[in-house]
Amino acid sequence: LGGHGGPGPAGPAPSETAAGSDRAAHRAVTVFPLLILAAGALGMIRPSAFTGWGTATPWMLGIVMFCMGLTLTLPDFRTVARRPWAVGLGLVAHYVIMPGLGWVIANLLGLPPQLAAGVILVGCAPSGTASNVVAYLARGDVALSVSVATVSTVLAPLLTPPLTLLLAGQFLNVDAGSMVTDILKQVLLPVIAGVLVRLVAGRWVNRVLWVLPWISALVVALIVVTVVSGSADLIKNAAGLVLLAVVLHNGLGLALGYGAGALARLGRPASRAMAFEVGMQNSGLAASLATAHFSAEAALPAAIFSVWHNVSGAVVAAWMARRARRSPAPERRGGPVPE
Repeated sequence: LGGHGGPGPAGPAPSETAAGSDRAAHRAVTVFPLLILAAGALGMIRPSAFTGWGTATPWMLGIVMFCMGLTLTLPDFRTVARRPWAVGLGLVAHYVIMPGLGWVIANLLGLPPQLAAGVILVGCAPSGTASNVVAYLARGDVALSVSVATVSTVLAPLLTPPLTLLLAGQFLNVDAGSMVTDILKQVLLPVIAGVLVRLVAGRWVNRVLWVLPWISALVVALIVVTVVSGSADLIKNAAGLVLLAVVLHNGLGLALGYGAGALARLGRPASRAMAFEVGMQNSGLAASLATAHFSAEAALPAAIFSVWHNVSGAVVAAWMARRARRSPAPERRGGPVPE
């Protein structure tokens, strides 16, 4: 859930590795939403216990991004060069569909300025850190999923701030320059550090790859409990409206992402991967940026999105996998098996 890596060249037989990865992925996607739900409930029940934690949110996000960097390998980047058309389409779909949907939903629902800006900021964030695991469970093209998620994260400092300024500027004042600096510090630099550590000490990193998703899951849960506790009273008043916005945003993103892949005739496995790369967002980054640049109220959509998109992603992945197993035609999934 915190990265996009796969097993190393050494290890058990392919069938055993695939079966083990299947079990690990299923456990992660099942446990993670429950953990996030528990974190949100704890933040609502005991908000005073987490007073002052907000200043640690950027550091916690940096840990998640560092774990992501540790799971990246050179083949992940070579895939981008081998399939530039498909990866480019995924990036365009992600950074056009989700920001646009955020703006449309905020206006259609008549959201207050802080909530509107929060929904749009979620849409402008890069791909979610669990997207490749869910794409794997859906029998999607994992290599494409990893490539789009990686490049969307690397390009976030260049794309997220101007998109937020363009679409959310009508609701609130957006300091795009400061936001660029924050994304560089919280996302890009930790990812690069993780990649460098993997290059220098890959043998040691391979031994602990299995624990990185769980570290990321725990840290994301801490981010959620921090954001929720800081705005517990606001949640009680606006939870229904924000949940409606999040469900629409995520659901339409999944559908339109799949549709973009289908229209481009990428094939069913690639279209499944596109669905999750478009519909699942890095809500931890959105929550951190919203708290730092807007308000606790603006971070609500990100907090709720972090729970919902993992639940919906697991459900949609199970449905897609069932349909794929019933398909008479063989499908090529490709790519590394996620941890």
